[in-house]
Formats: sequence, structure tokens, C-alpha cells
Amino acid sequence: MKWSYWIALYIGTHCAARGLRSTTMVAYRATLDQFRAFVTLRLANKDPEQITAADVLVYLQYLRSDRDNGDSAVNRQIVVLKNFYRAIVAMGHLLPADNPLAHFPVIKAAPRKLPGTLSENEVRSLLSAPGTDTILGLRDRAILIVLYGAGIRASECSGLREQDVDLIHRTIQVTGKGGHQRTIPLNEQVVATLTNYRQARGIRLPTGPFFESRRKRSMSRGAIYERVRGWSQRAKIAKTVSPHCLRHTFATHLVRAGVKLVVIRDLLGHRSIASTQIYLHVTAVDLREAADRHPIQRLAPLVEQYLPTMKLPLQHPPWRPRATG
Repeated sequence: MKWSYWIALYIGTHCAARGLRSTTMVAYRATLDQFRAFVTLRLANKDPEQITAADVLVYLQYLRSDRDNGDSAVNRQIVVLKNFYRAIVAMGHLLPADNPLAHFPVIKAAPRKLPGTLSENEVRSLLSAPGTDTILGLRDRAILIVLYGAGIRASECSGLREQDVDLIHRTIQVTGKGGHQRTIPLNEQVVATLTNYRQARGIRLPTGPFFESRRKRSMSRGAIYERVRGWSQRAKIAKTVSPHCLRHTFATHLVRAGVKLVVIRDLLGHRSIASTQIYLHVTAVDLREAADRHPIQRLAPLVEQYLPTMKLPLQHPPWRPRATG
């Protein structure tokens, strides 16, 4: 009973007060329920205040050996458990000295994998894949256009309402992680595509979903993933394409176009510039072009023109000052 009470208290009070998204709270609850199930089966159904750091280490070993979890999955479990116990202490249900994760050793962070990016030709093929002779074709093309043209997340695209899309002032307002809202300017191509879809779809209530399913409901995040994946396959793109891949491609192409990093940070809705840097990378072609543009080729003359035809000594004899009489 105490597990149920504490988990409900953490999710319903602490997480809700922080303004976490419902999907985040569902994920946190699933993580805590999984740990609780392990405690019930493997740790003699201990109460949450009886858990020790050694118990958590046994659980992490179980995740790696039995569930074949990688570093990222294990680290997510640790973060959720740490936050859970920290919140329980803050709410006065556990003494700080009884927090089993208060001095838990830091697990080495797993290297973050960058999603792949698409070339300009691949983007062109993807955006032209949906037909424009049906409402659903116009809708899917508009989804692809706004994911790549505005760099928004799939969840942000799913949450777009009619009132969030201002085609007169060429902006959209999206709600990102933690409920933070931001306004993103749109270029003419994106505006034209969204306008065509809106005209074909018809007038809707301001609070209605902008991107509708066949049943006139808001498209889910999973449905948007499926549409992106399906059209990438029809476009015969060999890479794995997802909304996050298009978001990463958006940022990468802006960097190559010379857009400042702080501007890209605001467009992506990152709270820290460090998060934006994770999205940005250079390819071998970028590295080669950078090397070719280095000023050394005009600052240092070629050595060959100074080489004589005669055989060169290994080195010059050491210089000594001439004796004076």
C-alpha cells in the first residue's frame, strides 16, 4: 500500500507541480511500477523506506543481465529513482538519512547517439512523395514540411491547434517540454503548404486540431511517426527517417547556411545552448571543405619551389659566433 501511496503522491503532486507533460508522468510511473514489481518478486516485497543502495545495485544488475538494458536505459532508471526519493524526502515522508540514493555512485553517462540527417536531395524526395490530389496527401505533405521547415517535435506537431497556426503573420505557436511555449516564424514555402491543406480541409474551431486524422481527431504522436516512416519508404530513402531525424536535419542545414547557434537554440526550444550543440555535427565533407578553406594555402608558399636540385645535408652544422682578434 505504501508503494502505491508514495508513487501516486510523487506523480500527482510533485511532478504535476513541476508542470511535466502527461507523457512524461506516464513514463515516470511506468519506471517506478517496474521497480516496485522487481522489489515484490526479488526483494521480499520491501516497503519503499526499507530499500538500500545495495538493493538498487541488484536492480541495475537485473536490468543489464535479464532485460538486456543498455547504459541509456539504466541511467534513466537511476534518474527517476533519485528524483522519486528526493521528492519523498522534500515532502516530509522520509528522513534525508534514510534516502537510499542520497549518496548513490554516479554512473558514467552513455555517449549520446546522434540521429542521422538527410541530404538536400533526400529531403526533396521525401517532401514530394505525398500526392496533392487528396486531403490526406496534402495533410501528410504539410506535416513533413512543418517538421523539416520549423524543426518541431512530433509531440508539438500533434498538439497544434487551429488557433496556433497564424498564416497571416506567418507563425506557429507550439507547446514544448515542460509546457513551455514558443513562437516559430515560418517561411513562405511552409505557409503556402499549410494554406493549401487548410483550404482543402475546411474551416475548423479555433480549439480544434490543425492536423486531423481520418476520424476528424487530433493525430497522435505515434501516427505522425508512422506517416513519416511510411513516406520515407515510398521515397526509397535507405536511412531510418523519423520526426526527430527531420528536426536534426533542420538544425544541421541551418548551421551549414551560417545561422547562429543561439538562434537555432531558440527555434528548437532548448533551454541550454549545450542541448543545441548535441544536434549539431559535421560530416567528412564538412571537414574536408574546412581544411581546403584554411588560409595556410595562401600564407605558406609551397616548399617545392625552394628545393635545389642538389642533394641536401641532413642538417646544418651548429652555429658558433666568430672569434674576434
